[in-house]
Amino acid sequence: MTDLLGKNVLITGAASGIGRLMALKIAQRGARLILWDVNVQRLDALHAELAALGAVSRTHVCDLADRDAINATAARVLQEGGAVDVLINNAGIVNGKSLLDSSDAEIERTFRINTLALFSTTRAFLPGMLARGTGHVVNIASAAGLAGVPRLCDYSASKFAVVGFDESLRLELGQLGSKVVTTLVCPSFIDTGMFRGVKTRFSWLLPIMVPDDAAERIVRAIEADRRRLVMPRFVLAALVMRALPPRAFDALMAFFGITHSMDEFTGHGPP
Repeated sequence: MTDLLGKNVLITGAASGIGRLMALKIAQRGARLILWDVNVQRLDALHAELAALGAVSRTHVCDLADRDAINATAARVLQEGGAVDVLINNAGIVNGKSLLDSSDAEIERTFRINTLALFSTTRAFLPGMLARGTGHVVNIASAAGLAGVPRLCDYSASKFAVVGFDESLRLELGQLGSKVVTTLVCPSFIDTGMFRGVKTRFSWLLPIMVPDDAAERIVRAIEADRRRLVMPRFVLAALVMRALPPRAFDALMAFFGITHSMDEFTGHGPP
C-alpha cells in the first residue's frame, strides 16, 4: 500500500484537467505536492487553491516537450526538496487530426510530451527511489493505448508506447527485486475538455467519464498499489479483441462506435 500522508508527490501536467483534480485529492491525503505545468497562470491558481486548503505545494513551470527543461527542473526539485516518493506522469496532449492532416511538428510534439517525457522524468527520480528501496511511478496512458482509433494515429501510438514503457519498467524492477511500484492507468474519454466533441454509441458500456470520479479512482489505485487501472471496465474487452483476426476486430470496433468516436471532435480548440 502507498500511504500518501507526508509523501512528496510530483504531478506533471498538474494545472488543469485530471492533473489538477488529482492534486486536490492527494492534498486531502496530507501529501506535499510538486506541480509541473507549462501554464504559469493555471499553476499559480492551483497553488493558491491548495494553500487555501492548508496544503503544501511547490510549482515549477516546465515544458514537457523539452528534454533539457525536464532535466533542469528535475535537478531543481531534487536540490530544493529532496526525494520524490510518488511520480505521476500525467501530462498529455491530443491533436485529433488524421495522419495526413498532422504536421511533422505536431506528431513530434505529441511523442515528446506523451511518451519521451516519461523517460526523462522517470530516469531523473527513479534512482532515488531505488536507493531508498521505496517509491511509486504512475503512468497515465489511455484506452487508445490498447486499441487504435481513427484521427488518433499519433496520440494512440504515443499511448501504446506508454503501455509498453510501464510493462517493461515493471518487469525490470521485478528483476531487481525492488519494492518500487508502477501503476498503469488506461482511461477512456474523460469530460475535461481535452476530448470535447467525442461521442460513444453505447454510453452504458463506454460512458464519457466524470472527471472527479476518474481522478478519485486513480488516486485510490495509487494508494492500493494497483499495477493496472483500466476504466471503464469494458475497455478490457480490447485486450480480448486483439486476439481476433483484423477483419473481426475492425467490425467490432465499428459496431461499438469506437471507429467513429472522434468524428465530431473539437478538443480545447486553439490556445
